[in-house]
Amino acid sequence: MRIYLDNNATTPLHPAVLEALERSLRDVFGNASSIHKEGQSARRAIEDARESVASLIAAEARDVVFTSGGTESNNAAIFGVAGQDGRHHIVTTAIEHPSVLEPVTELERRGHAVTIVAASRSGVINAGAVIAAIRPETRLVSMMLANNETGVLQPVAEVARVCRERSVHFHCDAVQGAGKVDIDVSALGADTLALSAHKLHAPKGIGALYVRRGLSLDRHILGGAQERRRRAGTENVPLAVAFGVAAEIARDRIDTGALRDALERALLAAGFPIVINGADVPRIPNTSSVTFRGADAEGIVIGLDLSGVAVSTGAACSSGRIEPSHVLLAMGLTPEEARATVRFSLSRFTTVDEIQRTVALLREIVPRCVRQAKEA
Repeated sequence: MRIYLDNNATTPLHPAVLEALERSLRDVFGNASSIHKEGQSARRAIEDARESVASLIAAEARDVVFTSGGTESNNAAIFGVAGQDGRHHIVTTAIEHPSVLEPVTELERRGHAVTIVAASRSGVINAGAVIAAIRPETRLVSMMLANNETGVLQPVAEVARVCRERSVHFHCDAVQGAGKVDIDVSALGADTLALSAHKLHAPKGIGALYVRRGLSLDRHILGGAQERRRRAGTENVPLAVAFGVAAEIARDRIDTGALRDALERALLAAGFPIVINGADVPRIPNTSSVTFRGADAEGIVIGLDLSGVAVSTGAACSSGRIEPSHVLLAMGLTPEEARATVRFSLSRFTTVDEIQRTVALLREIVPRCVRQAKEA
C-alpha cells in the first residue's frame, strides 16, 4: 500500500464525494438552464452545492461563482478588476502561486505598474510592507491566505482592512487554506476569494470564486447568462455536486497538526541537518517544508517514490531539470538550499503508521543522498 504525502498538489477522492459524483453523473443529466423537470433537478443540485461551498467560507450562496478551478478563479479576479479600462497599479507578493504571478506579469506587459513585496526568511509577508506599497492609483492587491509550499499563513485580514478603507480591491487566493483553517470572508475582508475543489478530496476541474455583493468584474467568459451572468457556459453539475459534498466534509476539520509535528520531531531526532521552513510562524496544520542540508531533494523524492511514498520537492520541473522554487528563493534560501527542500503535505487520511514508515525510510535514504551530492 502506497503512502501519499503530496496533498497540497492534489488529494484523493473522499468515498462520499465519489459516491455523490457517480450518482449525479447517472441521475442528474439535465441542463440547469432548462425549465423542464430534468433541468430543474440539475438547478437544485447546483444551488445546493453552492450553499455548501458558501458555508465553508461563511458567505452567502449568491456570492459564489463556480469556475473550472483555482487558476481560473485567480485569473477571473485579477483580469476582472485590473484588466478594466485604463492603466493601474497592482500590488502582490513574491510567494504567490503562478496563477496569480503570471496574470500580474501579463498586466505589467500591457502597461500596468506592478509592485511585488518580498517575504521574510520565515515565509511571512510583512503586512506593513504591502500597505506601504499601496498608491493612490492602486487598483488591486492580491495576497494568498496560505502558501502552497511552506504552509505559512499570511496577514491577509490586516491588509484587506486597509484596502477597504482606501477603496482598493483585495483579492485572496485561499486555495491552500480552505478546509485547513476557518475562513469567514466578512472577517477576512476579501472582495474576491479563490477556492479549488481538488485540494479538498473532490475532483479536479471545479473551483469557485467568491465575489463580494455589489462588485462588478469584467466577465472573462462570454456566451450565456449562467452564474448570474458572471461566467458563461453550461454548468458542470456532477463536479459542482462533488465540490459541495467535499465542502461539507471539510467543515468537519481533521487537525493534522499533531501528525505534522510528530513527523518534524522524528526528523530532528534522527539527527539530520535540517531546517523546517516557517516553523517559527503560524502555518496550516498539514504542511512541512524541510530543507535537508547537503542533500539532493530530487534524490530523496525518487528514493521515497521507489519505496512507496509520494512527496514533492519545493521546486518545479522544467526541461528535465529541477529549478529552484521561486517561493524558497524569495524567502532568502540559496539555490542549493532550495534544491535540498522536500515538502510533506498530509490529509485527513494520513495515519501515524504512515508517518513512522516514512521517517524510517528517510533514515536510509537521506544519508545516501547526502553522499551522492558530495560526490557529484
